[in-house]
Amino acid sequence: MTTLAVLLMLLAGAYLVAVLEGWATTGRLRVAGPALSAVALLGRESVVPRKPDRILFEVAPVLLLVSAVLAAAVLPFGPSLVAADMATGALFVNAALAYVMVALLMAGWGPDAAYAMVAGWRFLGQLVGYSMPIVMAIAAIAMRAESLRNTAVVESQAALPNALYQPVGFAVFFLAAMCLAFLPPFDLPTAGELAGGVEAEYAGARLAVMRLGRMVLVVTLSAAITVFYLGGWYGPFLPGWAWSAVKTLAVAAAMLAAGRYVPRIREANLLSWWWKLGIPLALANIFWVGVLLLVVK
Repeated sequence: MTTLAVLLMLLAGAYLVAVLEGWATTGRLRVAGPALSAVALLGRESVVPRKPDRILFEVAPVLLLVSAVLAAAVLPFGPSLVAADMATGALFVNAALAYVMVALLMAGWGPDAAYAMVAGWRFLGQLVGYSMPIVMAIAAIAMRAESLRNTAVVESQAALPNALYQPVGFAVFFLAAMCLAFLPPFDLPTAGELAGGVEAEYAGARLAVMRLGRMVLVVTLSAAITVFYLGGWYGPFLPGWAWSAVKTLAVAAAMLAAGRYVPRIREANLLSWWWKLGIPLALANIFWVGVLLLVVK
């Protein structure tokens, strides 16, 4: 029953995020827009490129969706609303989301098309940039919670959320999450100059699955930020699951809105900034948390 409730929350969240993304992109709020788009995609012919690597081409959209769902399985939406409360849940989130890179590389390589292949390698470049800072940020939250169990991470924020306790780590993880979800301005894998990039050779049901996977990925990363930095289910008056849902949607809206006002960053500059600025900031955040734990506790 808990697993079913988590899946329903993911699907509902993915639909609302699609509505918000359409609003952020076009400026028009269309509540029925994602449903109509899904029906239109499912009604189209699912064209296959001339010489694809069939296994990579077919598996990539499903793998993107599965990796996002697996990561969400260890995130608590309430004190007892978690599909799998693993002792290494925080690390499992990062491990499951590593398969997003595998899925996008497969989607780039599988169709045997130039634009898709360039887009896949672009995402690999992004991953080289953000992969270290995102792990360091998770290490800092585990230091405060003295545990990698995600329910313990939320309980450690009962008095003060990590967004205030370690604001630098929050900023690093937020930006890394936007890179992982390839949201603007880090949308190099689906950039317009590549005619859709990793999505360029997909159509019909396959494209619908890939877009669903991306929406679920945005929800999962927003939920991860809620759990790691915003106190998870804690909040007055409303039940815990409602607070988790409100915070997750607010984070998703912030991630979608932030990219509208920032120009797209070239892959070389992105790598340079992550290695020259992101990693030192993540290390400084670990040092800051260590000092606080020694002085305050």
